[in-house]
Amino acid sequence: MKKLVIVLFISVSGTLFSQSSPQDLIDNFFATYEKDAGKAVKELYATNKWTERIKDDIDKVIGTINGFTESYMGKYYGYEIITKKKFAESFELYSYMIKYDRQPIRFIFKFYKPNDKWVLYSYALDDSLDAEIQEAAKLYYLELDKK
Repeated sequence: MKKLVIVLFISVSGTLFSQSSPQDLIDNFFATYEKDAGKAVKELYATNKWTERIKDDIDKVIGTINGFTESYMGKYYGYEIITKKKFAESFELYSYMIKYDRQPIRFIFKFYKPNDKWVLYSYALDDSLDAEIQEAAKLYYLELDKK
């Protein structure tokens, strides 16, 4: 019995220490996402006790994510970082492109560290990458005067 308690304690404490940064939270998110997307979202929101107040909204996000089935989106091929922005020592944004056969999806994670622990501040997903890339390619964004 003592071995079981020690193993559980090490396992739990290892999980807590491994999530000491936003990147650790994201790495854990994607490791779980590959196996169970809804569970990954639920665990991510669980890092912030205040998200209990928006449970219905979280359930909608989980429903959307769970809808990304192979028959709807095709095969899942992983993810790539688009950008990372550090706004302050305690607030960071990460944007990732999620790769499916059908199309890419963007996930935006915002993390906040109110005291000594990073928590999810906001999570969003969208499929507007195509429109943004097209807009960015317009002539008025290009520096045509460069020589």
